[in-house]
Amino acid sequence: MRELARVVSAGKKSKAQIRPPGPKGTPIMGVMREFNRDSLGFIERAQRDYGDIVWMRFLYVPALFLYHPNEIEYVLATNAKNFIKSMSLRSNFFQRLVGNGLLTSQGDEWKRQRRLTSPAFHRERIAGYAGTMVDYTKRLTANWREGETRDVHRDMMRLTLEIVVRCLFSADVSNDVDEVGATLGELVKPFARQATLKWILNNRLPTPYHIHFHRLAKKIDRVVYRIIAERHAGGSDKGDLLSTLLAVRDEDGSQMTDRQLRDEVMTLFLAGHETTALTLAWSWYLLGKDTDIEEKFHAELDEVLGDRDPTFADLPRLKYTEKIAKESMRLYPPAYGLGREAIDDCEIGGYRVPAGTQVFMFQWSTQRDPRFYDRPGEFMPDRWTDQFAEQMPRYAYFPFGGGPRACIGASFAMMEIILVLATIGQRFRLELDPNHPVSIYPAMSLRPKDGVKVVVKSRD
Repeated sequence: MRELARVVSAGKKSKAQIRPPGPKGTPIMGVMREFNRDSLGFIERAQRDYGDIVWMRFLYVPALFLYHPNEIEYVLATNAKNFIKSMSLRSNFFQRLVGNGLLTSQGDEWKRQRRLTSPAFHRERIAGYAGTMVDYTKRLTANWREGETRDVHRDMMRLTLEIVVRCLFSADVSNDVDEVGATLGELVKPFARQATLKWILNNRLPTPYHIHFHRLAKKIDRVVYRIIAERHAGGSDKGDLLSTLLAVRDEDGSQMTDRQLRDEVMTLFLAGHETTALTLAWSWYLLGKDTDIEEKFHAELDEVLGDRDPTFADLPRLKYTEKIAKESMRLYPPAYGLGREAIDDCEIGGYRVPAGTQVFMFQWSTQRDPRFYDRPGEFMPDRWTDQFAEQMPRYAYFPFGGGPRACIGASFAMMEIILVLATIGQRFRLELDPNHPVSIYPAMSLRPKDGVKVVVKSRD
C-alpha cells in the first residue's frame, strides 16, 4: 500500500503529490513528546513503520525524515540550492554561539566565507599540525599509570580542545583552556532539549536560562576577541589557523571583519573539538569490546611505526587505523543527524514537499541499514575495502555531511583521529571497566552518557 500511494499520475499533479505517510502524534504537540522520550528509537521506528520518506509534525512545524541515500543526495547535493540550514541551527542560542560562520551562513555570504576559510585547510597547512597532535597526545598520556581507571571520553575532550586551541591560536590561550572547555560544555547543554517547549521558550523569552546562556557566550567572546586584537597588534604569522584567516583576501581585496573572525573561530572550536573527541572515545570503546580487532590494530602500529612517533607521512600506511576510525563513525557518528529547510516547493521521491518543511537525514539509521551494510550492527573495520567503498551508494555513509556544504575540516579531523589513536595505541591497551555500563546520550551530538571508563594497560 505504501508504494501504491507514491504512484504519480501524469496530468493529475495536485492529487499525485500527496503527503508521505508518518506518525500523527497528538493534536497540539505532534510527535514532540514521543521523539524526546527516545530520539534514536523514534528515528528507527519511523523508518521501520513508514519507509524511507516519513512525514510528521513538531508542534506547528512540518518535518520530513529521509533515510535512503538517493533522497539524501538530492537534498545535500543535487538540489542543494533549494535547502538552507534547519530551523534549529537558526535558533537564538545557536546563532549567539557560532554567529554567522560557515555552519550557519547562507547564499553568497556563505560562498564568500568558504572562499576565505579554505586556505586554512589546504593540505600543506594541515600537515604542519601533525606534530602538535602527537606531542599533545604524548603529554596527556605521560602521567597514565598501569592499572588505573580513567574516563577516556573526558580525556579525549580535554586533548582535542588543547589541540584545536593550539592549532587555532598557537600558544596564546594555553592558560585559558580549562575555562574555555568548561564554558563550552555549559553552552552546549541546552541543545540536548531542542524538541521541547522549554527550549523554545528559553530561546525566545528573557528567561533566567536565556540570560545565563548569553552571559556564558560573552565569556568566550572576551577570550576570542582578546586574541584577535593581540594578533592584529603583533602582525606576525604564527603558523596557526588564525594567522591564515587574518591574512586571506577576497577577490575584491577585502578581509574578514573581527566579527566574522570570531564566528569562524567559534565554529572551528565546536566542530574541531567535541566531534573529534567523540569519535576517539567511541573508537576506544569499540576496540575495548573486541580483542581480535585490537590485536590487528596494535600489529599495524608495530609494523609501520615500531618505537618512533607517528608523522603525517605515515598516514597512508596506517590503513587499518583509518578503517577503525571510519567504522567507529559509521556506528557512532558524532553528528547523528543533519537538518535542512526547503526554500521553495519541491518533490522528493515522488512526494510534494512544501516550502518551509524541515528535512532531516540521519547517519545513525542510514549507516546501519542492512541494505548497504552486511551485519550492520557489528564493528567490522575490515569491511572498508576499496571495492566496498566504490560500490556503496554515495550517501550511505556521510559522517561529514556532503555536497557543497560538506565539512571543510574533514581532512584535519581524520588526521587527528588517526594520529591520536596511533600515539596512544603504541603504548597502551585500554580495557573497558566491566563495572561501568556505557550508554548513549543523543544531545547536539552522540555522546556516551556517563563517559567511557577504561583500565590502562601498558604494552611494554
